[in-house]
Amino acid sequence: MDAALFPSLDPDLVGMVRFLPEVDHALDDLEGARAMLAMMVTPASEVDTSGLDIRDLPLDDFDSPASVRVYRPTGAEGRLPGLLHIHGGGFVLGSVDVEHQVCADLARVLGAVVVSVEYRLAPEHPYPAGLEDCYAGLRLLAARPDVDPGRVAVHGQSAGGGLAAGVALLARDRGGPALCFQSLDVPVLDDRLETTSMRSAGPWLMWSPSQAATSWKLYLDGRPADQYAAPSRAEDLAGLPPAYVVTCELDPLRDEGNEYAARLMTAGVPVELHCWPGTFHGVQLVPDAGIVKRMNAERVTVLAKALGVAGP
Repeated sequence: MDAALFPSLDPDLVGMVRFLPEVDHALDDLEGARAMLAMMVTPASEVDTSGLDIRDLPLDDFDSPASVRVYRPTGAEGRLPGLLHIHGGGFVLGSVDVEHQVCADLARVLGAVVVSVEYRLAPEHPYPAGLEDCYAGLRLLAARPDVDPGRVAVHGQSAGGGLAAGVALLARDRGGPALCFQSLDVPVLDDRLETTSMRSAGPWLMWSPSQAATSWKLYLDGRPADQYAAPSRAEDLAGLPPAYVVTCELDPLRDEGNEYAARLMTAGVPVELHCWPGTFHGVQLVPDAGIVKRMNAERVTVLAKALGVAGP
């Protein structure tokens, strides 16, 4: 991709753009996309898990056939804050293995119990399977005797951000478990694909309106979207937990995230919104870029404050 097509691109990212693959139709070959992603996963032996007890647990006690990976700081005493982590992947890709290092780092730096959900993927398991798995993960996390039920938050990125918003709505409407915070990172929220950024001709990096349309088609499998599938459809956002919403300037998802944050504010929900200029969807693929380091540091700082811990 020619960086000249993106005049507002952050200078730290210009050199990497030409190496990014053309992915506009990646989801048309779903098995190929899954295989490519699997090849990019860092081997477990190379993930720094020092200072952590990590276990994979089933969710069958919480009415789900899925599983979770639980990260707990070794030797920590008392009740710890809890973070439900939901990976991205357009509802059809991704796994706990892809986010293994991310979750290990969060558990270690936050001193928190992190539960990462291996939710069922579409199209084999369309909505509401994946969302119900994530809600079951929240139930498991909140029920742990070593977790402070007053300090439980949810974080998700991309489709995981949409699932995180859906979990927050479910927790409100089903009477718990209570969430103290929701962190929505470039969230997928609106199946209607009608925002200004989503209707723009682009060009786009890493995610596009056509991929978004394919993703929603596979996820919904012909079922009309309700507010839990597509949180932007929710008419009432009052009573939801405080939120941190991240969007990227050069991302077709930008406006649905910005608009959802604004609607949360209007509903009386405390919100911090940060739209990062010159960035694109999936910019974390460039971890050494200065702006990505800033994004990651801010996320940890915000989560630490929300969970009542000292942070880095």
